[in-house]
Amino acid sequence: MEKKDPDLCKVENTLHILIGKWKPLIIMHLMFGGTKRFSDLQRALAGITTKTLTTQLRELEEQEIILRVVYPVVPPRVEYSITEYGMTLQPVLHLMHEWGNAHLERQLNKEQSTFNNNQ
Repeated sequence: MEKKDPDLCKVENTLHILIGKWKPLIIMHLMFGGTKRFSDLQRALAGITTKTLTTQLRELEEQEIILRVVYPVVPPRVEYSITEYGMTLQPVLHLMHEWGNAHLERQLNKEQSTFNNNQ
């Protein structure tokens, strides 16, 4: 039986938290935008379905990345916020943001170069 590389296991563990198109965006909205209601998040994440947002929020809550608070009022009010533990993802998300910017710039330069060569 082949042993897993411990460093790869750590990356896999991190990906388990962040996997999915929406989780990093949900985390960033709560991290930098403060406490939000479900409808606020749904508006901010154009294109996300109600089911997907519900699932992603539930998973992040189970992983203690976010906190869900239900207020005993009618109609029900539920708010989501980032936990202290969730804030530890800030450097990871910052690096993802920086890499994404560099990648986008690279792609744009590549497209511009192709365009210029075809003229």
